[in-house]
Amino acid sequence: MSGSPGTATTVRPTGSDSDLGERSAAQQRTRTPYEWPARAFSLPAVLLVALLLYLPFVWTTYISFTDYNGLGSPVWVGLSNYRDMVSDSVFLTAVGNTLLWVVGSISLPVALGLLIAVLTYGRRFGTLIRLPFLIPYAVSGVAVGVIWGFVLQTQGALGQVLEFLNLPGASTRWLLEGPLNTFVMIGAASWQIVGVNALLFVIGLQSIPREPVEAARLDGATGWTMFRCIVWPQMRALTTVVIGLSIVASLKTFDIVWIMTQGGPGRVSETLALTMYRETFVLSDYGQGAAIAVFLSVVTFAASIIYLRRQLSDRATS
Repeated sequence: MSGSPGTATTVRPTGSDSDLGERSAAQQRTRTPYEWPARAFSLPAVLLVALLLYLPFVWTTYISFTDYNGLGSPVWVGLSNYRDMVSDSVFLTAVGNTLLWVVGSISLPVALGLLIAVLTYGRRFGTLIRLPFLIPYAVSGVAVGVIWGFVLQTQGALGQVLEFLNLPGASTRWLLEGPLNTFVMIGAASWQIVGVNALLFVIGLQSIPREPVEAARLDGATGWTMFRCIVWPQMRALTTVVIGLSIVASLKTFDIVWIMTQGGPGRVSETLALTMYRETFVLSDYGQGAAIAVFLSVVTFAASIIYLRRQLSDRATS
């Protein structure tokens, strides 16, 4: 409705609510035909995931309830494999060692990677300083095990160097005593991973806006105060990713342990992944191996979901 000058003018829509609803529904109908081609394009990826991930997990779960040696037909035994699993001292030792790997993989390579990133970011020749830490990531886990096995074996390279320098520890049996062998293998794995963690943290530092950092610097914030109050909170998202990847990788640790100790001596350094491999392919107890595989899969999935949900909820409330 139009009015005289100085009076308010009310603009009304050219159609009623029902007309607007009809136009919205018509727009929905015009978009609908394009949804099915999009779903069809995603169908091969869905089928591939189902074929390579879901179906093997379903089959493994079924085998975990059977007595099966890889030949003939599986015989259904119910929860027998799971009862034997939780009552086996070797399995409990593997659980303890796997927990050590989780704690060590979070505290050592993540903390060292963050320290290297903070100390070298923005420095002259910082990239060259980080490069030696990144090179080991290009080496396979098997090669890392071979290298550190040569260094840490009895009368190995480390022992000979300590003996030549008349330093203590030359006769230490690094790989023959538990849990010492687990600790040194965590150190070997950290040597491989710390560089890529440092690289990821550098990327996180590069993504921090300059404005809050400069404002905090003008307010007198430096050193630890700057890192704790400004830098660290803005890197929480990336830290969540790095720690989540470390948790999953540590729960699946196999290659370094197998190459360096093969779970010995006396299976005292086995992880859950190595115990699963030994039960399945060495002892040909596929049912018991499948039960351990299901247990490990559930633990890995649960740990990832719990950690990510907790981190996301903390971010939502902060």
